[in-house]
Amino acid sequence: MKNILFVISGPSGVGKGTMVHRLLKAGKLSLSISCTTRPPRPGEENGKSYFFLTRERFEEKIKERGFLEYDEHFGNFYGTPRNFVEEKLKKNSVLLEIDVIGALNVKKSYPEAVLILLAPPDGETLRARLKGRDTETDEQLSERLQRAEFELSKAAEFDYVVVNGDADETEQTLREIISKEENANG
Repeated sequence: MKNILFVISGPSGVGKGTMVHRLLKAGKLSLSISCTTRPPRPGEENGKSYFFLTRERFEEKIKERGFLEYDEHFGNFYGTPRNFVEEKLKKNSVLLEIDVIGALNVKKSYPEAVLILLAPPDGETLRARLKGRDTETDEQLSERLQRAEFELSKAAEFDYVVVNGDADETEQTLREIISKEENANG
């Protein structure tokens, strides 16, 4: 069995965080923690949710080639710290939860990564999930839905596409993909 970097991606509100949390419960996977320049949301902790960096420190890490990928959207940088992921992969497979562009960029710098796109059952379900979070203004909600259309248009570039309708079924499908990939590459 080989340790693999699994990248879980999809539009905001599709349930990436929920699925990653469920997959981590078994304790056989490590979580890659991304860096960001955005401020923490209520309940988020540095080193657990993200590594919260200043814009200046983030730009230094870019120059040092310290990221597997990075991107700027919604006015903030997001990136995957290379050394952190490589250290975690020495022990177990790693889950990385990032946006679609980030996932595609990881594949360029780390071709053996397995990309999984989570998709909503439909646009109305996604809108309801985003609205239910109550974290965005109407304008931000509209931006996220427009971005979701773009992100879902990249589905063909992913190794797997999983529709997240029923959480239990989605979790089971993801566990099957992880098991299959770890054993196929072992």
